[in-house]
Amino acid sequence: QVQLVESGGGLVQPGGSRGLSCAASGTIFTIDSMAWYRQIPGKQRELVASITFISSTVTYADSVKGRFTISRDNAKKTVYLQMNSVKPEDTAVYYCYAIVGTDRTTSRYQYWGQGTQVTVSS
Repeated sequence: QVQLVESGGGLVQPGGSRGLSCAASGTIFTIDSMAWYRQIPGKQRELVASITFISSTVTYADSVKGRFTISRDNAKKTVYLQMNSVKPEDTAVYYCYAIVGTDRTTSRYQYWGQGTQVTVSS
C-alpha cells in the first residue's frame, strides 16, 4: 500500500505565498510522476501542476502559470508546490496525486492524498 501525506495548507492573504508538500511512503519501487490537483465544492477536480520523476517534465494549468512552481525530491519521494501571488480563486482543497510502481513489473497504480485546504482571503 502507498500513502500520500500532504502538508502546508492554511489561510493566506491575497498576493501572498504558500508552500505545499506531499510525501509518498509505503511499498514504492518507482514513481513515474506526481501532481497537484484542486477542487472547489460543486466543481470537478482540476489539474494544477504535474512533474515526472525521471525527466522532471512539468505541466501547469494556465491559471497558475508564472505563479506556482512544482518541484520534487526523488530521494525523499516528495513533491512540492510553491504558490506565489495567490488569488482568492486559488481557494480550494489541494490534492496530491501519484502514479507509482510497487514492484519490478510495468504495473502502475494511482494514489491520492487526503487533501489540504488552502484559503486565500484577507
